[in-house]
Amino acid sequence: MICVAAGAAVLTLAAPGFTLEWTHSVERTRWWERWQATEAGLAPVEARITGSGAGMEPAPDAVLRDGAWWWEPDTPPVAQVLLGASGATGGGWRLCAAGECHDLPEGDRPIRLWQAQDCAAP
Repeated sequence: MICVAAGAAVLTLAAPGFTLEWTHSVERTRWWERWQATEAGLAPVEARITGSGAGMEPAPDAVLRDGAWWWEPDTPPVAQVLLGASGATGGGWRLCAAGECHDLPEGDRPIRLWQAQDCAAP
């Protein structure tokens, strides 16, 4: 199970993976990632971006397809993912799993994603 804490709210996703999408605050470029829950933690398995610049460069092995640069990140799984919000993007994070999407609110604290048997447990 994947847990998402945004402020005081905790969202529970009964899905093996999820996607994240957001707009870069400077370049106004869309970024998209697909993540998978594994025994070792949450792992990014695919990424794409519609442009580059200001720290948003595609990976060296990225392929241009359908107007976006696509690649498979070479990043090991992590125990948690923290999503910050600059307040300058005109919108926050969009998280989709199992055919359902959620617009995560921007706030003064990072949004936290992790996997657990029980999202209510500390």
